[in-house]
Amino acid sequence: MATLTAGMLICNVASLFSGVWGAVSKRAREADCSRQAIYQQKDRVVQAVAEAQQGGPSRTELQAENERLREENRQLWEELAVTAEFPSSQQQRFAAEASAMGLSLPQIVALLTIVLGKSRPSRATVGRWVGEAAEKAGRLLAVLDRSCRMLVTTLCLDEIFLRRQPVLMGVEPHSMTWIMGQRAKDRKGTTWSEALAPWTELTYAVVDAGTGLCKGLDLTVRQRRAAGSAVPLETNLDNFHIQQPGRKELRVAWEQAEQVWQRAEQADRVLAEKKRHGQNRAGAAVRASKAWLHATEALATAEQREAVYQRVVAALEMFRPDGTLNSRVAARADLEAALQELPRPQWAKLRRMALDPRALTFLDQLHRELAAAEPRAELREALVNLWRERHPRRSGPTRQGTARNPVLVTLHALICSKLEPDWQASYRRVATVLARTVRASSVVECMNSVVRMHQARHRGLSQRLLDLKRLYWNCRTFAEGKRRDHCPYEHLGLRLPTYDWWELLQMDPGELEQQLSSVKVAA
Repeated sequence: MATLTAGMLICNVASLFSGVWGAVSKRAREADCSRQAIYQQKDRVVQAVAEAQQGGPSRTELQAENERLREENRQLWEELAVTAEFPSSQQQRFAAEASAMGLSLPQIVALLTIVLGKSRPSRATVGRWVGEAAEKAGRLLAVLDRSCRMLVTTLCLDEIFLRRQPVLMGVEPHSMTWIMGQRAKDRKGTTWSEALAPWTELTYAVVDAGTGLCKGLDLTVRQRRAAGSAVPLETNLDNFHIQQPGRKELRVAWEQAEQVWQRAEQADRVLAEKKRHGQNRAGAAVRASKAWLHATEALATAEQREAVYQRVVAALEMFRPDGTLNSRVAARADLEAALQELPRPQWAKLRRMALDPRALTFLDQLHRELAAAEPRAELREALVNLWRERHPRRSGPTRQGTARNPVLVTLHALICSKLEPDWQASYRRVATVLARTVRASSVVECMNSVVRMHQARHRGLSQRLLDLKRLYWNCRTFAEGKRRDHCPYEHLGLRLPTYDWWELLQMDPGELEQQLSSVKVAA
């Protein structure tokens, strides 16, 4: 259908208002249309004129507005294509979880900007969300810690400093549950004793030689005795901290030997230079000979001290170099014999820590628990030997690179079967004791490293933030290793209605405590 021009429409409608008889018919023939069409066009023209007289945007303005709206629509579709559905509740969880992982507020806001664009929350809003979550975490941890008290019997303890203020740290080594992360005014014995007082079932603590911490444990023992508690509390000095001063002195000995060796090589170069120039080299030869004599003596001294140090390290292992299970009496004798060969002024700290009775507490506990796991001495010894052959890398430094020997494993299993046909149940108990023997506080040192990393990203690590991070850590599922697919609270044996840390955070502390009490009654 042809489109009529504005001029044709005006001419057609004008014939209606001309008042001349036959004008409409004549115009219809000229425009090649029907008379009815001209009457229909009248309404269109009249409406257009009326609208023009009323005023409003022009066609050009309407076209410009149309183009602007099209561009705005295009930009909105583009933003929608890259923007996920991210309601406020999920934003709050994102902020809290990112902070618990160690991200600072500016970093959290930067990540939210990638997802939400200009509609992301402000830094103040994110800070408020994190603060609210941290406040809830503190209230929940008070309930959870009370439920953990009956489950925690072993702790690795230490302190870490955040902006010169101590934080008392405690980690259960088998489950890696972060039990204690408490900012304190100091690290004195009384402060440690107050922090340890609620943990009434604690029987074994692994610590460094910190004065305040050791005094706190001694004070806790005296308080238990005064209260009539029958729960003992033993302290074991961390194996790593015992060996640390020895490694330091050994490094000094090797550096001194290297310096003497370098002087001997320099004397050789001087002697060779004089020989090349035909100069008198008698004095240089004497000096070179003496230098090499000193170098040989220094090297022999360093080698002797390293051998002695390795004997000290071996005495602190669960197994002796001959493969037998270590004991306090044998280890003490080895330590005294080895330390006699080290000079007292330089190696005094190693001697003091290695000969401390608390350095061998783990051996007392080991033999006591093995006797409880298997009372029969002959079968117990055979089961221990079988475990040692199955786990050569855990049997001491002398077997670190040793692979499992299937023939020896089969032989020791056969010996066990001859002593007891149903030996597997006893072996599981003995293996559990050997695998769970704790000699070092490595887990708390690992946790200290995590806290230091978080401190580097925050302006300040308040108690509320520590609580938030502790709750998240205890509920996060391990991705690898022997603890994978479960979180620390699960490994500890704490039965919770949910192990999802965010769902747990939404619970009322009173309701959670009631549910935990019901679980204990049912158990």
